[in-house]
Amino acid sequence: MNKLQNKVAIVTGSGRGIGKELALLLATEGAKVVVNDLGSSSNGEGADGKVADEVVQEIKAFGGEAIVNYDSVASYESAQKMVEAAVSAFGHLDIVVNNAGIARDRMIFKMSEEEWDAVIAVHLKGTFNMTRAAAPFFKEQKSGRVINFTSTSGLIGNIGQANYGAAKMGIAGLTKITALDMQRYNVTANAVSPFAWSRLVGAIPTDTPEEKARVENIMKMSPAHIAPLVAFLSSDDAADISGQIFGVRGKEIMVFSQPRPIRSVYNSEGWSVESISAIKGSLQSSFTPLEVSKDVFPYEPLV
Repeated sequence: MNKLQNKVAIVTGSGRGIGKELALLLATEGAKVVVNDLGSSSNGEGADGKVADEVVQEIKAFGGEAIVNYDSVASYESAQKMVEAAVSAFGHLDIVVNNAGIARDRMIFKMSEEEWDAVIAVHLKGTFNMTRAAAPFFKEQKSGRVINFTSTSGLIGNIGQANYGAAKMGIAGLTKITALDMQRYNVTANAVSPFAWSRLVGAIPTDTPEEKARVENIMKMSPAHIAPLVAFLSSDDAADISGQIFGVRGKEIMVFSQPRPIRSVYNSEGWSVESISAIKGSLQSSFTPLEVSKDVFPYEPLV
């Protein structure tokens, strides 16, 4: 308890689901929280400030401190205002959790420009906006935590989510660069890929038995399972952890590998189309299978 005493945190998209659980646990651990949520639908339409208000009230009910914010992370100016609001209300800022997101799923041959732009704006640009707004404060105070949310839709792949997957893979890259840029200032940046029931998961098609079984499996995983890892990464105990990608699946925490060359071939005379074709089989033996994001990955359990 109180691992985050006197810390100040912004949690975007914290009116419902995973974000709400994050805000509640950070506050339980002693953080003062800016609860940000537009209260929009899962596809980003509409607004209902009541959802964020209720989370603030819940935090205050158990003696925590919180303020509400209804701004959109997709706006650069709004992100700046959100950070300024946190500093104005609580005196400083220590933690930014970029959780806000929407989904507009569509097969690539049907996806509209607006569906692409809307998802990229909230997820990828929104994560940049919030990180960029907080970075000068973190740099000045020589400390800070950035926790971003990625997804296996980007890390591995998922049908019908070109916009979402591209944004989430972009967030993984943004996290790594943020970690490198801010390392000298004792600021960490990490990414979390959650497996938990949320409104965005609820939008996944269940047209086939396989799709239905996958969604039913995710429904068993509570958003509350994600929060402890985020709280840990926000704490002083995680000061030496940065640039990493974590996954949380129910009561299990995993660490993801990051892209590295796995095989190379060299030709002293340079390459031609024909010479590459000649070693095609050797290259293909190292290819990653083309598959949809699943709930099971090959890895070695820690315990």
